[in-house]
Amino acid sequence: MQPHINLPAPYMPHAGLIAAFEVCPLIAIMRGVTPADAADHGQALYEAGFRIVEVPLNSPQPFDSIAAIRKVLPADAIVGAGTVLHPLFVNDVKSAGGELIVMPHSDPEVVIAAKAQGLACAPGVATPTEAFIALKNGADVLKMFPAEQLGCQVVKAWRAVIAAQVPLVPVGGITPDNMGPFLSAGANGFGLGSALYKPGQSAAVTASHAKAFINGLRIARAGAKK
Repeated sequence: MQPHINLPAPYMPHAGLIAAFEVCPLIAIMRGVTPADAADHGQALYEAGFRIVEVPLNSPQPFDSIAAIRKVLPADAIVGAGTVLHPLFVNDVKSAGGELIVMPHSDPEVVIAAKAQGLACAPGVATPTEAFIALKNGADVLKMFPAEQLGCQVVKAWRAVIAAQVPLVPVGGITPDNMGPFLSAGANGFGLGSALYKPGQSAAVTASHAKAFINGLRIARAGAKK
C-alpha cells in the first residue's frame, strides 16, 4: 500500500475533536469572556448546536472560564484554549479540563506539547510550509489565519495538495453570510470571533448569533453542493 503522498506523517487526529467537528464544524472563540459568565455562554452555544468552544488565554482568568464551561457541558463538547503562545500553558489548560489547544501561529514546541498531553491542537498557519510542518508535528486541524488575508483562492490551492481528511478551518472575518465561497473552495469549518461573541454581551445575544451562524452554515452547505 502506498502512503498518502500529501501527508508528511501518519495522520491520527484526536477522536473527540473530530467527532465534535463532524457534528458542528464551527469553533466558538470566546475572547474576553469572564469566569462569572462563561458557563451561561457555553450552554447557549451548546444548545444552539455548537460542540467546540475555546477561551483565548488573553481573556480574564481564562483557566477558570475553561473549567466553568467544561463543568456544565456534556462530554461530547470539546472545550479548550486559544491564543496559546507557549508550551508551558498546555499543562494549565489540561488541568482546567481543556482538551484543545488553538494557536495563532504554528510553533512546533506548542504543537508537540499539546499532543504529548493527549490534547487536540489547531495551529495557525498561513503558508503551505507551515501547514505541512504542523501536520508533521501532529496537528489535528489547520487553522488558516487570517482568513481575510488568505481568501478563498488560497483555500482552493491548499486543498489540492493537503489530504482531504485534514480539516481546513479559516479563521478571521467569518460571518454567517460569507462561509459559502470558503466551503466551495475546500474549507471544512470555521473559527468564529467577534461576529459571534464580544465581551459584555448577554448569553441571549450569544445564542442569537450562534443560531445565525448555524443557519448560515446550512445555507452555505446547500449552495456549495450546487
